[in-house]
Amino acid sequence: MAICNYLVEGSSGAGKTTVATELERRGYHVVHGDRVLAYQGDPETGARLFPPAGDHQFISDHHIWDLDQVRAIIADKTRDKTFFCGGSRNWHKFIHRMDAVFLLELDRETLERRIDSRVDEWGSEAAERAIIMALHETRKYQPEDGIRIDAARPLAEVVDAILAHCR
Repeated sequence: MAICNYLVEGSSGAGKTTVATELERRGYHVVHGDRVLAYQGDPETGARLFPPAGDHQFISDHHIWDLDQVRAIIADKTRDKTFFCGGSRNWHKFIHRMDAVFLLELDRETLERRIDSRVDEWGSEAAERAIIMALHETRKYQPEDGIRIDAARPLAEVVDAILAHCR
């Protein structure tokens, strides 16, 4: 496996994709989980599911990552560090293979500002926004244990804080 594998998690709008892009810019190997690993499926079995049209809650509840792909990336021994960035409802199936988990956290006001700026992506519709805000409050679907990172800070500071724990 990579010498170290890290999971960067958090609610929608916490900055997972932005952190991933900055880590890539700095030369790190990054897997954009929501772009390359995600599909709609059963979080326990992995069976592919097809959401009913317009059912935003179903989409949120069944956003999972392909475990075979996750395992294959973890098994790649050519990388010193790999950062898996994104949210999944089946993280409990692979979290034990991570060297550390980073939980991006932010206040409600910052989250609302970030979601307000979205166009044609998850959270830009009112029903999706309501789901995001509810999940932010409850922290449902997020690992309980991990290194908490204040994601409301400037991006460079957020990434520096993550990297400080990876040395």
